[in-house]
Amino acid sequence: MMDSAKSHALQSCCWPLSQLGEAIAALGARAGLPVKQAALPHAPVDLKGRKLEAWIDAAADWLGMETEIAPIPYPALSRRLPESAPALLRVRGPGEPRFLALVSGGRGYVRLLTPHAEVQRHKSDEVAEFLSADRTASLTPSIDTLFSEIDFSPSRKQRIRRAILNEQLRSEDFTGVWLLRPHPSASFALQVGHARLWPRLSALVLAHAAEYGCLILAWWIIGEAALQGRVDRGLLWAWALLLLTTIPLTVLTTWLQGTIAIAGGAILKQRLLVGALRLDADEIRKEGAGHLLGRTLESEAVESLALSGGFSALVSMVELIMAVFVLSSGAGPVLEVCLLLAWTAVVLAIGWRCVRATSSWADSRLNLTHELVEKMIGHRTRLAQEAPERWHQGEDEGIERYLDTARNLDRRSAMLSALAARGWLLLAIAGVAVPFFAGSASAAGLAITVGGALLGFRAFRRLATGIGSLAEAWVAWRQVSPLFHSGGRREPAGVPDFMIRPEESAASSSKSVVQTRDLSFRYKTRTVPVLKGVSLDICAGDRVLLEGPSGSGKSTLASLLVSMRPPDSGLLMAGGLDRHTLGLEGWRRRVASAPQFHENHIIVGTFAFNLLMARQWPPTKEDVALLEPLCAELGLDGLLKRMPGGLMQMVGESGWQLSHGEKSRIFLARALLQDADLVILDESFAALDPENLRRSLECVKKRAKSLLVIAHR
Repeated sequence: MMDSAKSHALQSCCWPLSQLGEAIAALGARAGLPVKQAALPHAPVDLKGRKLEAWIDAAADWLGMETEIAPIPYPALSRRLPESAPALLRVRGPGEPRFLALVSGGRGYVRLLTPHAEVQRHKSDEVAEFLSADRTASLTPSIDTLFSEIDFSPSRKQRIRRAILNEQLRSEDFTGVWLLRPHPSASFALQVGHARLWPRLSALVLAHAAEYGCLILAWWIIGEAALQGRVDRGLLWAWALLLLTTIPLTVLTTWLQGTIAIAGGAILKQRLLVGALRLDADEIRKEGAGHLLGRTLESEAVESLALSGGFSALVSMVELIMAVFVLSSGAGPVLEVCLLLAWTAVVLAIGWRCVRATSSWADSRLNLTHELVEKMIGHRTRLAQEAPERWHQGEDEGIERYLDTARNLDRRSAMLSALAARGWLLLAIAGVAVPFFAGSASAAGLAITVGGALLGFRAFRRLATGIGSLAEAWVAWRQVSPLFHSGGRREPAGVPDFMIRPEESAASSSKSVVQTRDLSFRYKTRTVPVLKGVSLDICAGDRVLLEGPSGSGKSTLASLLVSMRPPDSGLLMAGGLDRHTLGLEGWRRRVASAPQFHENHIIVGTFAFNLLMARQWPPTKEDVALLEPLCAELGLDGLLKRMPGGLMQMVGESGWQLSHGEKSRIFLARALLQDADLVILDESFAALDPENLRRSLECVKKRAKSLLVIAHR
């Protein structure tokens, strides 16, 4: 059991709920994260459960950061706490929630930020015991009863108590951990810095330089001894020790390359995923399926090629610098160094031509992929409507263009691989021949120059490999750069209170759910606005039917109301609050929609996931309890009975096959489960038979607080 003095010291580090916003801001600033200069959010006194989690996420977003809940198994809590910093830790117990601000940690200790702006150091096992005290309190009496019957020393009792508690809590997680990190829209350099990759990259360069320094020194010692005709035991020991020193340095450089590749790849993938989610819908529609497939494939290549090519190029630069130092100490130093620098420029010029050839080849390859995918998608239409003699029109020309660019790339790559290293070796030998025939160089100087030439040979061979990988990475980058840059788009961060408390916000005290005034919108590709001067009031309990011909702007209005697109002009509010006050997440908690069938999708996953994905995941028991009654009201109970796995049955492309009408009702259930103030249904009943249409309408009218139904006239 923790003694009272240690418990009191940790109690003094706790932040109360009323200072939670201040704790997040102070922790972020102390951890070096970019904290936005904004008014600190004040946490309401009644935050509990999911509301508390949502408020912490909203407050971090308001301050320009991001949080992530990271459950930790109770037995691993002491070990995992130091590596979780910076993090916010919830202290469970009676009364209002309290929190510890974890700034940093090391082996066996952590540093906590107190409400008085002080940083205190504590043992990680003591902090873990303090955090799990509420859970272990119920287990302690039975353990005390066991100890009362058996006599142990105090230190042994403590070890046995800890072992018993770890065994009993092995399957349980401590869920009150919020990791703090830069916002996904923050600069990539900042995210790399937060992951501590810059020091690792510097250590990689230094370790590689030290490795080559040891190699050069080792062979200098043995070469000097051989030229002097005297090799004693001391020189041999020095030579052997230097070579042995390169082994841990090689292991260190390999380990650093691996850790940098894993961490850097994770940051890059996260940025690309965020960018893909933030792409504008109109931007995606402009591209065909082939282009989207090519972009997806290239996103995987850019990580591996950039990292492998970057490491090769970085290491080759280190080797070239070492070669310059070696050549400057040998015979004809000025001539050899000038030749090395000149040949480096030549290799880079050849490499640039190889990059351009790679770009042309990749463009031809991606065009072929795009055309092939588009033809596969429209294959049935082509068979029915296109003349057979035109089915393969243009294919030969495309393949010929691809073969021409491939041949050009092969020539450039072969030239780079063949000339880069071998050309330098011939040039270096020609350079060393001048002092050799002139008789102005010593044997030691000639040996050093030959060693420098061999070192440069290895560097140019690695540089040629690195340029090839970087060329392919640059081509892949051109495809994925729109995803990367769209990841930097920042959605408006709403005021935390309004984002998570719709029932207590201004929306609850006003009859108006959604209000528009003079709303206008025009697509970028059109000159005439599709919507102009739209004014609309939807109040609590309203059931609104919006009819009109195809292309009249009904779906566009729905996308504006659900905040999928920003209006060009006019006023748009939900419950009397605009989008900048509510934020994107807060707005979509108030307005939910089921888009048209071609814009809605069944995800490969469980039936429950497809229903609850717009509510929250993983779900609570209360969330799962809502599913079966709702499915029964929508007529999906028969489908559930046929599924062997019930709610946990896999559905989607690789799982259970669903009919058009079943998918439509799943989309209805997905929208209703969000429990929004307004539900918008865009052509959601078109695929239903009369009986299921009647049941679905009754369910929607019963469960939707306010309803807007869009239908064709």
